[in-house]
Amino acid sequence: MSIPALTQKLLAAKKLKGLTFTDLEQVLGRDEVWIAALFYRQATASLEEAQKLADVLGLDSEDIAELISYPTKGLGPVVPTDPLIYRFYEIMQVYGFPIKEVIQEKFGDGIMSAIDFTLDIEKVEDPKGDRVKVTMNGKFLPYKKW
Repeated sequence: MSIPALTQKLLAAKKLKGLTFTDLEQVLGRDEVWIAALFYRQATASLEEAQKLADVLGLDSEDIAELISYPTKGLGPVVPTDPLIYRFYEIMQVYGFPIKEVIQEKFGDGIMSAIDFTLDIEKVEDPKGDRVKVTMNGKFLPYKKW
């Protein structure tokens, strides 16, 4: 998987400034996961958001123009090779059909939106080893009949 040049520049500037995505929440007024998605060109910034980010990270007008342009979404190969990303792929291989079945049992025939969607990541401290809590929250979209 090749990382876009702008992503590399944004990550380097964030590291140089000693900032986290949580710090950038205060700057942009957006969630840390959305900001990370913006860094990886999976989201589009408004001009105001891009300018705020440029001011904090020392970006130029070309970077701003790219941040406000519509990206091509989706990264990497069909089967991801990064171990952390692969685990999510593996979760869907094992639990995808059960998740689908339970969602459709509760809501009917439809899908969960990835457009009207939020994703939160929390660290849950545990004496047996810290845990990762991922919450996906998407609007239910029933299939239309005509």
